[in-house]
Order: sequence, then structure tokens, then C-alpha cells
Amino acid sequence: MDKIRISQLKTVFDEISHFITSDDDKEQVEVWFARELMVALGYARWENFKVAIGRAVDSCKTQNINVDDHFREVTKMIEIGKGGQREIIDYMLTRYACYLITQNGDPKKEEIAFAQSYFAVQTRKAELIEERLNLISRLETRDKLRAAEKQLSQNIYERGVDDKGFGRIRSKGDTALFGGHTTEDMKNRLGIKSNRPLADFLPTLTIAAKNLATEMTNYNVETKNLHGEQPITQEHIENNAGVREMLEKRGIKPENLPPDEDIKKLERRVAAEEKQIEKASPKLPKNNNNKQ
Repeated sequence: MDKIRISQLKTVFDEISHFITSDDDKEQVEVWFARELMVALGYARWENFKVAIGRAVDSCKTQNINVDDHFREVTKMIEIGKGGQREIIDYMLTRYACYLITQNGDPKKEEIAFAQSYFAVQTRKAELIEERLNLISRLETRDKLRAAEKQLSQNIYERGVDDKGFGRIRSKGDTALFGGHTTEDMKNRLGIKSNRPLADFLPTLTIAAKNLATEMTNYNVETKNLHGEQPITQEHIENNAGVREMLEKRGIKPENLPPDEDIKKLERRVAAEEKQIEKASPKLPKNNNNKQ
């Protein structure tokens, strides 16, 4: 997601925020209303969005957090034509409630992926949102690579290759991707301890490249019905070499890209930040009425 799109989406969510007075009249509590949030998140039907709200409420209960502090049913009047009005149900939501709702949405949707970081970051500056989006993208890409490698390990085990063989296949793939540099060469080059996975320190682009090559190997192992270490190794080498060739055409050499922050540290940081979101989110005033 580029800077322009981030700025556009930030404006959309900023414009639907509202402020109400806290119980002690000393501060303004920022809130959102569900029907406006629904549109911003790209939902077309209220019935579908209510499902996401219900899941968010359940998540709140699971964490032993008082639902009433973050979700409140309210009513609002809408125009129905010929000067008439009708009362409908809406929900007043805190930042934490909005965050839970987005966590129960489809992150493949651009608006939801953005909103997950928008509501997670306490100081919602565009650069901080962008930083978190990039961080989450790297974590998700690493998860995809783990899943692809797990699938490859299972596939080739059924085709006569044991765990040590899988390690050799993966290493030969790395050598092809990194222009002749072995996995250990790359660890030494990037200052990574020998007992840590190389992929935990690679930038998102390189992790995605490894994932693409691994997915191609998974596909061709099954499609070509390959058996044994040698033919599967050759397949994996060719796929990694093909991905490298594609990158080189765009002026990118994977072995020359700098290392990125340890994935394990990022995972711990995100987990710690998520625990703080509810604590940092102001609660709904108890004396606020239920009319919008």
C-alpha cells in the first residue's frame, strides 16, 4: 500500500470519528459509529457487518473485558422519504472495539488491512500507520513461507525424502536464489547465528521470493509426480534460479539486500502492543445517552 493510498484511507477514518464528553467532563472520548464504520470498511450489508460486531463482542468477553466499556447499542433516526423518519439500531464504538471488529474481518480487503493498523496505533500519524502495515506485511509473508515449507516437507516425505533430505533440498534452493551463496554463507554475510533460520532476518522481498520458489516446487512436485531427493532437488534449484532471474531483470540481487529486524522480536513487539490497545483505549462514558 503506497503513501498516497494510506493518506486517503486515513482521511476516510478520521472523518467518521466523533468526540463525546467523559464521565468526569475532563476529556473528550473519541468514538466511531458502526454504520459509518461499515461503509469505510467496504461492507455492503448491515447484516454481514453485524456478524463481525458479534465476533468482536465475543472476543472481548473471551478476554474478560467489560463489553459495555467499548460497545454500546444506540438508536438513530434516518430519512425514509416524503419527510418521514425511521428509528434504526446503531453501535457506539471505542477505538478498541473498532480494532476487534477489524481483526474479525478479511485482511485481504485493503480497507480492513489498513484499519487493523489504524486502530492499533495510538498516535495515528500516517508514517506510524505505514510502519505498522509494513511490519505486519513482513510477518504475514514469513508465515506464508513457513506454511509453504511445511507443505513441501510433507509432500516430499510421502515421496521418499526424509527430514535431512528436506534440509539439503532447501539449502540447494537457497544457493540458487542467492547466486551461489549457501545458507551458511548468507548467515555469515548478514551476521546471523547459525542456529537461527535465515528467513527470520530477510527483508520482505526476499522472504516473498523464497515463498514463490517453494510454492512452485510444491506445485510441480505434485503435478509432475516427482519422487526421490534428486529430481525434487533439481526442481527446487530451477525454481529458485527462475525467481532470481526475474529479480535480476529488475536490478535486484537478493544476496546484496540488507538484513531486516529479527522476526521473533517483531512478533513479541506486536503481541505486547496488542495487549496495550485495550488499556490505552478510553472507555465509553456511562452517563452518555443512547440516542445518536
